[in-house]
Amino acid sequence: MSGQDLILKINNIEVKYHEVILVLKGVSIEVPKGGIVALLGANGAGKSTTLKAISGLLKHEDGQITDGSIEFKDESIHRLGAEKIAKMGIVQVIEGRRVFEHLTVEQNLKVGAHMRRRGKSVKEGLEVVYHYFPRLREKRNEVAGFVSGGEQQMTVVGRALMTNPKLILLDEPSMGLAPLLIHEIFNIITRLNREENISILLVEQNAKLALSVAPHAYVMENGRIVMDDTAERLRENPDIKDFYLGLTDVGGRKSFRDVKHYKRRKRWLT
Repeated sequence: MSGQDLILKINNIEVKYHEVILVLKGVSIEVPKGGIVALLGANGAGKSTTLKAISGLLKHEDGQITDGSIEFKDESIHRLGAEKIAKMGIVQVIEGRRVFEHLTVEQNLKVGAHMRRRGKSVKEGLEVVYHYFPRLREKRNEVAGFVSGGEQQMTVVGRALMTNPKLILLDEPSMGLAPLLIHEIFNIITRLNREENISILLVEQNAKLALSVAPHAYVMENGRIVMDDTAERLRENPDIKDFYLGLTDVGGRKSFRDVKHYKRRKRWLT
């Protein structure tokens, strides 16, 4: 993505947990301003760790960046705390629909307003959220722990929107949701990107879904970036079809167990 105006640049970072477990091994990722970039990979590949490295949440899990750097709008952030990073305009939506279960939906949304530095009032922020998530307006006085999984996912994305973000880190937003709800939420995500000019780094195991909304994607395996390209080219790549899209050359379904050999290309090893 050279030549594009970047909002986020991860430069060859390494991450260790408990000072000894090397999880990320020279990861480099770029996110253009106003763009959507997907990060693909299987469970344990290091995707969530990458997001936590950006948002400053590694320290809460005894993790640290031991090499490399992270720049947000040309400013180094990899040594900053999570609160400072959030106030700069980066917000992470953690996987698993982490709502405050005892609070109402609207109270959950208002929590996000405490991280904003300037911009819309709380009331104006709520109106923006309800514009994109009209179902939350209907549920605003209900206890968040008792609304549906899809409504909880809308709540956590809406709470992130209340922070007035410049960059949203989305971790597995489709996890555990019915197909119709996934389609609805991803439509809203693309609208937020297009209409509010919010940059998005999307982590998804559902590669077909991610490549349908992100023009560019990175593929991660065992803590390394093994490939990055346009979504169009990745969809046609036979290795991506086999291992991330589950498609054979004749269009049938293929599981990971069915694949006999993982043919890495020479460029993956450089």
